[in-house]
Amino acid sequence: MDGDVISVDLPMTFKLRGGRKVILLPDGTQGNPAPMATLDNTMIKAIARAFRWQKLLENGTYGCLEEIARAEKIGGSFVSRVVRLALLAPDIVEAILAGKQPASLTLKDLMAPFPVEWSGQRAQFGIEVRR
Repeated sequence: MDGDVISVDLPMTFKLRGGRKVILLPDGTQGNPAPMATLDNTMIKAIARAFRWQKLLENGTYGCLEEIARAEKIGGSFVSRVVRLALLAPDIVEAILAGKQPASLTLKDLMAPFPVEWSGQRAQFGIEVRR
């Protein structure tokens, strides 16, 4: 038995979620044990930025997204993609802030185009409405 080698292949990947590594199974769920709320600080910061920038536009501090981009010294394209996060359904924002978003949901997913309708957002991001 000294020369025998046993090899076990486990189909899983490691992803960063909120600065921590988590195991994702092939179906996109997190491995056991069932994870506690996992706060994803990058998503939270992006959503906070979106709402802050929206408020700055609404109160007249800045007249357009380009002004925000110049003031923050970042690209206008990035500002326009982030500010869209202020259009997320309130329950999606709440789930992300509480760390109850699906394990497969990343900031990259949020930054991609998404529907304006809240029901379409829930379907795209895999977030169920709590009753």
